[in-house]
Amino acid sequence: MNSPIERLPDLQQAAANLVAEGHGLPAVAAALQQAHGLDEEVAHAAAAIPFGLQAIRLEALAPDALVRSLAPFAEFVRRQVLLLEHDDGYLVVAPDPFSLALRDWLEGIVPSGRRMLWRPAPASVVAAYLAREESHVRALDGSIGGEGGTQATGHVAEDLSLQRISEDGSTVVRLVRSTLHDGLKAGASDIHIEAHARGLAIKYRIDGVLNYAGSIDGQENAEQVVSRIKVLSELDIAERRVPQDGRFKVNWQGREVDIRVSVMPSIWGEDAVLRVLDKQALTDHLDGLRLDAMGFDADTMSRIRRLAAEPYGMVLVTGPTGSGKTTTLYAALSEINRGEDKIVTIEDPVEYQLSGVLQIPVNEKKGLTFARGLRSILRHDPDKIMVGEIRDAETAQIAVQAALTGHLVFTTVHANNVFDVIGRFLHMEVDPYNLVSALNGVVAQRLIRTLCPACARPVQPTAEALSDADIAPAAAANWQFRQAVGCGTCRGTGYKGRRAIAELLVLNDEIRELIIGRAPIRQLKEAARRGGTRSLRESALDLVRDGITSLEEANRVTFVA
Repeated sequence: MNSPIERLPDLQQAAANLVAEGHGLPAVAAALQQAHGLDEEVAHAAAAIPFGLQAIRLEALAPDALVRSLAPFAEFVRRQVLLLEHDDGYLVVAPDPFSLALRDWLEGIVPSGRRMLWRPAPASVVAAYLAREESHVRALDGSIGGEGGTQATGHVAEDLSLQRISEDGSTVVRLVRSTLHDGLKAGASDIHIEAHARGLAIKYRIDGVLNYAGSIDGQENAEQVVSRIKVLSELDIAERRVPQDGRFKVNWQGREVDIRVSVMPSIWGEDAVLRVLDKQALTDHLDGLRLDAMGFDADTMSRIRRLAAEPYGMVLVTGPTGSGKTTTLYAALSEINRGEDKIVTIEDPVEYQLSGVLQIPVNEKKGLTFARGLRSILRHDPDKIMVGEIRDAETAQIAVQAALTGHLVFTTVHANNVFDVIGRFLHMEVDPYNLVSALNGVVAQRLIRTLCPACARPVQPTAEALSDADIAPAAAANWQFRQAVGCGTCRGTGYKGRRAIAELLVLNDEIRELIIGRAPIRQLKEAARRGGTRSLRESALDLVRDGITSLEEANRVTFVA
């Protein structure tokens, strides 16, 4: 099939014929797209030519250029139009530049004498730009300028409905609620309120990456925002020199969501990080969860299932905070939970709720630590045990002993790869012989963002990019390299969702002997590779090869060998 460029003369003629029949620009674009199987942006570009206009693409639109001083953000969304700062005038982007209603509205708000340059674009481009700007705009709606309210709320959950936000008289209260509303709507796992010389910056962690959402000018305004968060969390407003931890609840879409708060002093004031713990959403997501949903490759998934099906021993999952360790363990527990075994977990906190499983929350203030709880669990006739995290030598010793006495123990530990885990346990003075006797396997995992299927495009990396990624050009000749672009579906990020990649070490006799003999790490890695272990980097590049993620994302998440 000819490319759109080769077919341009035919497309122009088809567009001209439709215009002659009296069709408007959006109708011409829709007809071309349907009749010729074109991409929406290509169809719009061809449809614009007979009207003497040149369509514009999303990547050509400057970020943060929306002229919100002339109209509310909601009005731009309602009318599906962009009014952007452009040289000495404004750039107007709309699906139908000839709409009389739109022109009348703009003429009423644009100061006289300011030139307007009209450029058509598909509705999806306008929507994508607005979606990308939405959290920034909503967080700054009614920006700080009035009196800051800091009324106490006790234990009452904050109402984050749009109606409630619009009724807030205090600009500080409205800002905090809007920031929480936008963060939850965007699916953020954490909301960062960062102090700097000029005020505050607001960022959302979405799919593991921080996204800038907006800023608040003025040190006094910044202090009022952090004070409001402290009031909600029942923290000491007057104390600004030491870290503080707290929590509060919000009402979001008919359910209560826990917000865990960490306030930290800095040279510019105080930073706050709000961790979102939406237990109900996580429980709904985990209902019937299986390892298939994690995105592991078939071989890795099969080997993890074999480890989870062993009658006794220890299965370790390692990785940094937020790498999906707990979700993987719950997926494995869900698959083996047939009602025939007593399954007990001890966690800090209990993040998900699993039917038929006894889940115990750690409470260090009351003396219920991982070690003490694990001792009690062993007297509770368990078959399978999950320890949320091994943090100290005492917990490590008890977990190993539990695995040696006929229990199957699932647990996590913080380490960078499967080989560092061995060192962590030996450093905690666990006897090497006991460790290798108890340990069945180690899974090191990361979460890697996957490209948005609606906007990802093919790309050919440069020779320099391949060299920096340690990929031989000949080996990558048939790879389906794709890059992130950004659209309304993915909020302009170019990525939609995440999946797990893993490095899996299954212990065999050779590896056990090397660990007991304290062999060099190089020998251990060679033996592991002979046993089928593949590195995190190899797992990430498999996804790059298949066009599931980008080379940039693989480089961000994994080390280049």
